[in-house]
Amino acid sequence: MFSARLVNDPFGDPALLLEARYRREALLFDLGDIRALPPRTILKLDRIFVTHTHMDHFIGFDHLLRVCLGREKHLFLYGPPGFIGNVEGKLRAYTWNLVENYENDFRLVATELHPGRRETAEFRCREAFRPPPRRSIGDFDGTAVESDAYRVDAVFLDHRVPCLAFRLEEKRRVNVRKNVLAEMGLPGGAWINELKDAIHRNEPGESAFRVWWKGEGRGAVERVFPLGELKERITKITPGRKIVYVSDVIGSPGNAGRIVEFARDADVLFVEACFLEEDRKRAGEKYHLTARQAGRLAGLAGVKRFVLFHHSPKYRGGEGRFEEEAMGAFLEARSSG
Repeated sequence: MFSARLVNDPFGDPALLLEARYRREALLFDLGDIRALPPRTILKLDRIFVTHTHMDHFIGFDHLLRVCLGREKHLFLYGPPGFIGNVEGKLRAYTWNLVENYENDFRLVATELHPGRRETAEFRCREAFRPPPRRSIGDFDGTAVESDAYRVDAVFLDHRVPCLAFRLEEKRRVNVRKNVLAEMGLPGGAWINELKDAIHRNEPGESAFRVWWKGEGRGAVERVFPLGELKERITKITPGRKIVYVSDVIGSPGNAGRIVEFARDADVLFVEACFLEEDRKRAGEKYHLTARQAGRLAGLAGVKRFVLFHHSPKYRGGEGRFEEEAMGAFLEARSSG
C-alpha cells in the first residue's frame, strides 16, 4: 500500500515520506527541510508524525504551512510532550489579520502524546490560528493512529528530551489480478480503490458493489457484483508491511531494548547513524547512534532491511563507511542471535 523513501540524502534533514500508491494519501515521519517535495505531494499529506522539535526535525513546518495555506485541507500532526506549544509558537510568529477573508479554512490538528494520555488542539486559518483550548482525548496506549488499512504506533526514547519512534503496520495488502480483470472485461479505474477500501473495512461479502467506468460515448457503464465475488476472483490478499522509523537517540541499554522490541521483524527499519564507531564518545555526548550501533540494533531486531540516514556532515563523501560498518554489525548480531 505504502512506498517509503527519505526526502533528503543521508546528510540532509530527517523526513521520511510514505506515499500510498494510486491514491491521494501520504504520511510523513519528521518535518525537516521538505523543499525537495513538489507541492502536489505535500498536498497529499494527511498525517505528519514528529519525533521531537529540534530544528532539523521541524523546520519544514513553515514550508508546509506556506503550501497548504488557502486550501480547504485538514492536516493532523502528532508529536511528543510540548508539541502543541511548539505548533502554536510557529503560528504566532506570523500576522494573520486578513485570513478571515479567505474562502477556504485550512485546519491544523495537533496531538501531543504523553505516557498514558494524549491532548489535542485545532488551529483554524479563518480564526487567525488563535490558540484553541486543549482537549484531552483519552489514553495513549502506544497507538497514535488506527485506520481501516493501517496503524501507526509510537514509543518514547531518550534524546535528552522525550523523542518518539514510529512504526507503521499495514493490516493487509490488496493486490489486483490484472489478467482476471481483462478476462472479465472490466477496465481499471477509481472503482479499484473503492473496492480495496471496502475490503479493508471488512464489508460483508454479500453486499452489492458497483463497478463503473466511462463508455465510448462518455456515458457511464455500470455492473454490479457481490463484493465477495470480486474479492475472491480479482484480488490477492497478502500480509501488510511493517515500516519503522528511529531518529535521534543515544545508544543506551534502555533505548536499545525498546528499539529492538519495537522494530522486531520489521520489513524495513529507517535508523539514524550520525557518527562512525571511531567517534562513539562524541556520539554519546550528542545523544546519537553510531553506524555500528544502528546496524547491531537492526540485527538484534531481525529486520529484513535497514536504511541509514542523518549522517553528520563531517563525513560527507564517505557514505560507504557507514554502510560497511553497519552491515558488519548487523550480520554479527544476526549470527549470534
